[in-house]
Amino acid sequence: MAYSIANIAAIVGGTLSGPRHGDSIEHLLLDSRRLIFPGTSLFFALKGPRRSGDKFIAELYRRGVRNFVVSAQPAADLTDANFIEVDDPLAALQRLAAFHRMQFSLPVIGITGSNGKTTVKEWLNQLLEDRYHIVRSPKSYNSQTGVPLSVWQLQPVHGLAIFEAGISRRGEMRRLQPVVRPTIGLFTNIGEAHSEGFGSRAEKAAEKLNLFKDAEVLIYCNDQPETVSAIAGWDAKGNTRLFAWGSKPGAAMPIGRIEKRTAGQRSPDRQYPSPFPL
Repeated sequence: MAYSIANIAAIVGGTLSGPRHGDSIEHLLLDSRRLIFPGTSLFFALKGPRRSGDKFIAELYRRGVRNFVVSAQPAADLTDANFIEVDDPLAALQRLAAFHRMQFSLPVIGITGSNGKTTVKEWLNQLLEDRYHIVRSPKSYNSQTGVPLSVWQLQPVHGLAIFEAGISRRGEMRRLQPVVRPTIGLFTNIGEAHSEGFGSRAEKAAEKLNLFKDAEVLIYCNDQPETVSAIAGWDAKGNTRLFAWGSKPGAAMPIGRIEKRTAGQRSPDRQYPSPFPL
């Protein structure tokens, strides 16, 4: 799918200037080293801890890019370029991806947790790829920038999406939820990874739950006390069907024992209701 630069400016709430208001955008660019399609790329000049994307605008202009999202107009005289000026280019990127997500009505599996997100995503892809044309996060694209780039891949041909989302501090999941807007939630676990930005595991679990506030079903392990506690106090749980697995009482899929083998591990063969509304 392609959007005109004028349409994108309206979507992100920015001010568009430049002579090429009819330009069509298909690709989002955050890293000048990844430029492939200059004529249809939109570069977001993000501000990082060590360098700012503004420093690469002139170089990208020389290489054929003509559309940029910036927080301030560059000093260089780039007369043939379009600029969308916004307060926060990262927020604009997420707003654009969230709008793109809303153009599709399909099952979306959203995965979060401290560990295992990418592994679970790839397992699900292998299990379901014979039934669906799947779009999924590339590699471990689960950050504040990686999630929008993942969701931007959505096309009308897709029948299922699988996206992972990771966070490192308070407030981040609330920014990613509208971008992913999962219909199916999968909570892997809560561990020590990326704990520096949170006061406790319980606080981190509660923040991660924000991804699933509009989900039809949430799948989680009831062996994790922080997860169970966060779900018990979760405001949105009344709108979401909960599907627990684990060794604790009340699990929809109880695990009685695990057999460890050289080729992996398995639980006894039993039939359980599928948690996936696919």
